[in-house]
Amino acid sequence: MAIILLFLICVQPEKTSRRLDKILTSHLPHYYVDFRSPGGMYDTLRPELLTATDQERARMKIDPTAVVSWDLFRNNQLPYLEVRRPFILGLAKRQWKPTLSHCFLSMLSEKNILRRIYTQNIDGLDYQLDRVPKDKIVPVHGSLGRTQCEFCEAEMDTQEFHDLLEEHIKDIYDLPNVKAPADSTPILCKHCGNPGIKPATVLYGRSLPSMFFEKVQEDLPVCDLCIVIGTSLTVFPAASIPSSIPKTTPRVLINRDEVGEFDFNSGRDTFLQGDADDVVLDLLRELGWLGEFKKKYPNYLS
Repeated sequence: MAIILLFLICVQPEKTSRRLDKILTSHLPHYYVDFRSPGGMYDTLRPELLTATDQERARMKIDPTAVVSWDLFRNNQLPYLEVRRPFILGLAKRQWKPTLSHCFLSMLSEKNILRRIYTQNIDGLDYQLDRVPKDKIVPVHGSLGRTQCEFCEAEMDTQEFHDLLEEHIKDIYDLPNVKAPADSTPILCKHCGNPGIKPATVLYGRSLPSMFFEKVQEDLPVCDLCIVIGTSLTVFPAASIPSSIPKTTPRVLINRDEVGEFDFNSGRDTFLQGDADDVVLDLLRELGWLGEFKKKYPNYLS
């Protein structure tokens, strides 16, 4: 299996390490399957297992993204929660943890050269990075790390939500040793009474968080170095960030494949091909940070 970890990193103006800048402009994963890749949620969705009407199932069969759409959720919240149930609970139990690449971002923050992380990942792993201030993270499509009502936006304690999820939402994956009811029932918001409680992720058909639009206005004009890690750069508006920074700002793509509108013959753009963690490990060696990294994150290196 393969994972796509997307980070769009803006480095602090006038604080780029000269050595980092020199290395990145001269050369430069944990494994769960993302939703869009073969074998991911959209590829394997089985609408017949979901608590839905025949019409809703037919729509999801034609368009699997309907299961995470506002158009469906506002009428029937159960398919969304049933599909995402093991992922939500697995993250709560730390079944998946930050990767070596995540920890590299922590080091950039500690060295005061990280301005912002823009991530399209909803897994909330970025928020497990204790050394990165939360205001430096922009979850473009929301995060599973927060819980709120989709109708009134009232927040719910995340642990309380996880308990209710286990009690109210059935297991469609037939997983072993799982606490789950035979049938799903709605989880009601204590504030407005509607069945809108869910992780604070952005549904198709809903607006992105205002924080995204506010921060890009602040960050892009003063970005000294833009690093793009593990992405197809096909989902907008986040995919437009690399092309929206100043034309003189160096850009680095760390990825398995070439994507986006980079010009690797221009002298401005650099392509470091490979798995994110492998490339980042090479960067740590070149930067002379590997010893420091080993001391701070001993579990990430064999």
